[in-house]
Amino acid sequence: MKRLKEKWGITSNFQLFIICVVFAITGSLSVLITEPVILFLFGDLDGLNPLLSWLLRILIIFPIYQALLLFFGFIFFQYKFFYQFEKKFLKKIGLKFLFRD
Repeated sequence: MKRLKEKWGITSNFQLFIICVVFAITGSLSVLITEPVILFLFGDLDGLNPLLSWLLRILIIFPIYQALLLFFGFIFFQYKFFYQFEKKFLKKIGLKFLFRD
């Protein structure tokens, strides 16, 4: 845990606990929200190729997860950490244009 706290630049075990809670809530809720969003946007995907269906789910879940991570980071007073985390992650996957430095 000490190494993780150093890597993330946090000081207390409580803050580490809150960050883990935020990740857990965000992951679970994004999976729950994705299904109704897909049904609303595209209808039933049962007749679709399974590979295409999973690709579509991943493309839908990605922005939902990112938004929820910032939302719950704000609710749990860890917005600064999650904003920096998102910024670093999105830059690594090639979306540097979203941020000014």
